[in-house]
Amino acid sequence: MLEFRRLLEHSAFGVCTYLADRMGLHIRRVRLYFIYISCITLGSPLLLYLFTAFWLNLRQYLAEGKRRLYS
Repeated sequence: MLEFRRLLEHSAFGVCTYLADRMGLHIRRVRLYFIYISCITLGSPLLLYLFTAFWLNLRQYLAEGKRRLYS
């Protein structure tokens, strides 16, 4: 079960994990809030999720480029 969770967290872009770390909350709570808000608002937070996933991947890509440049 732990391997399945790690696979899911890795393939889900880590947006909820990032937000939980930044806000100092437990990851499960952030995921539950996201699910509840998505159900109440008929899925509109999915756009925010996808934008955040894109932003995090772009940020990671730029950070790797800087590390390669200075090494």
